[in-house]
Amino acid sequence: MDFDIQTLVHVSAYIGGGIAMGFGAIGAAIGEGYTAAQANCAIADRPDTSGDLIKTMLVGQAVAESASIFALVVSILLLFREFPVVGIHKAAALLGAGISMGFGAIGSGIGSGLPGGQACLAIARQPQMAGRLTVTLLIGSAVCQTPAILAMIVALMLLFVEFGSAPLTAASLLGAGICMGLGAIGSGIGSGFPAGEACIGSARQPEASSLLTTNMLIGSAVCQTPVIFSMVVSLMLMFMKFANAPFNPTWAALIGAGISTGLAAIGSGVGGGMAAGGSCEGIARQPESVGGVTTTMLVGQAVAQTPSIFGLLVSFILMFKTFPEATTLSASMALLGAGISMGFGGIGPGIGNGMAAESAVKWIARNLEMTGDLMRTMLVGQAVSQSTAIYAMVISLVLIFVV
Repeated sequence: MDFDIQTLVHVSAYIGGGIAMGFGAIGAAIGEGYTAAQANCAIADRPDTSGDLIKTMLVGQAVAESASIFALVVSILLLFREFPVVGIHKAAALLGAGISMGFGAIGSGIGSGLPGGQACLAIARQPQMAGRLTVTLLIGSAVCQTPAILAMIVALMLLFVEFGSAPLTAASLLGAGICMGLGAIGSGIGSGFPAGEACIGSARQPEASSLLTTNMLIGSAVCQTPVIFSMVVSLMLMFMKFANAPFNPTWAALIGAGISTGLAAIGSGVGGGMAAGGSCEGIARQPESVGGVTTTMLVGQAVAQTPSIFGLLVSFILMFKTFPEATTLSASMALLGAGISMGFGGIGPGIGNGMAAESAVKWIARNLEMTGDLMRTMLVGQAVSQSTAIYAMVISLVLIFVV
């Protein structure tokens, strides 16, 4: 069986197309299913509002579907577009495009389903607010789609931009796709928490709907930080020049850089969203607590972003440090292991920090006089949860500088 470079490019395009659509279908389907499930609950509670609820359900599902449509577009491009430039670097770019879009659509699909479902429950509680709640749903869901849009931008760059054919280009382009795809998951899911709580909170406290929308947008904006880190690393991997670096072990360092930031961003994105969701819930219960709750939310979110910052730091070291040429595979595997250690090691602490912040903001809303004690407990708990990310970073640095 002949297996030339042209065949390799076609194989990579086909696999990339399968990854883009296969993984890209996961999140939207889950989000749409959640919306439908909550719509059922709402209709059972208020059968007289079934018409409005079905319309709201379909609107929420339509927005959640967007992420899978992005994946479908990228998949079709990979399957049917002719690529005049051939080479291992082009094969890696096509595979990276599929990974970027496929994984990048997961979080946005799931996240968009959360406000869709909560809006249905909210309309069942306050049918006269259907219009305002639909607007909140659309705003929140639109923010959830941002990570998928960024993933699609990176995928299209990998498809259409010619990056040269230096030996390390293939590794850097594959690393870029991995980084962007994984990095979009957490921010997409996380942004759904405040959007959903803003919908249900507006029904509970209609007079606080403006406060809730503002808080939702602030919290969701912070949730986008990890995906922005991932896009920065992806762009650096795509456009920086690594021509003077030795192929072995630099190829592993570049892929490890993408893994480090991409995976670490998952926990920080989800954790930041949990804190923001708890904040919206707290404000809905006690609107006068908005100042203390928002401040605590921002502090908690800032700590929850730390694991993604550690991932970014390890990625920068892997990209910018010059490694001596190696004749064995062990040096390459050490650098790849460094990215894996920090990437996976950042997921749990990010989510754990979000849990601590979510609980703190909920209880501050109920017990304003305990704000100081609750924030102190939150920070102490987050510091302990953060320690495991530090352990992961230490091992990453050992793998880079010692092993």
